[in-house]
Amino acid sequence: MSASLALTHLVPLAKEVDENKVTPGVLGFIVFAVMALAVWGLMKSMSKHMRKVDFEEAPDPKAESGTTTAEPEAQRG
Repeated sequence: MSASLALTHLVPLAKEVDENKVTPGVLGFIVFAVMALAVWGLMKSMSKHMRKVDFEEAPDPKAESGTTTAEPEAQRG
């Protein structure tokens, strides 16, 4: 109910705006600022989670034993 009431008050204000000069105004700035803060928060959270990741790979047990990935001719059949 209050949204329709607010809309009825904003419609006369929209007609006062010069149609040749349209700017984003305060609402555009607020939306941009909220989006910028959201991206900043997400980047901060991502960097916090990335610091917890251990990038060291476990050694391959096959590589240490000296076997290769190709099977010898005698075992193929």
